[in-house]
Amino acid sequence: MPRRALDNPLVLGVLGLLLESPMHPYQVFTELRARSASAINRGTLYDVVEALVAARWVAPQGTERSGNRPERTVYALTDSGRDELVRRLDSRIREPKREYPEFLGAIAYLGALGPDGAIAALTERARRLRERADADQERLRAVLRDGVPRLHVIEAEYALHQTRAEITWVEDLITEIHDGSLPWP
Repeated sequence: MPRRALDNPLVLGVLGLLLESPMHPYQVFTELRARSASAINRGTLYDVVEALVAARWVAPQGTERSGNRPERTVYALTDSGRDELVRRLDSRIREPKREYPEFLGAIAYLGALGPDGAIAALTERARRLRERADADQERLRAVLRDGVPRLHVIEAEYALHQTRAEITWVEDLITEIHDGSLPWP
């Protein structure tokens, strides 16, 4: 298995889920999809699990069968996997990195839309972000009401704050385009 599979961002999620409980890759897949807004490729996930086994960060713990489904191998985090999870978490929390989201690439060329096109696109983005923030806020409230400790959903709180900050920035930019304080060449 290529070493780069261990550089895949899914590694952290897989190790984190296996810290919570041993599970088979399809359970990991469904949990990651439920907890993330990102699209996850099942084949890539299985490649990552293979790489984690080869690195001895996870190990097969047994198999389970549900109904007529085929047997599935259940994996558990090893001690070295737990050490690697802690090392990666510590590094990612301590060291901010510049990530390159799609929006950053697109906003760099906002001028190509012209003022009216930019306002229309940004207005639509702000509307969709508000809808997302409202839905995320309600989901967060629901899980907290259900007794899930805040620490276990702290990433959802962080994502909600990021979304709200983006809404503010987008709405401020719309105002600047409207009032002419953002000069348009």
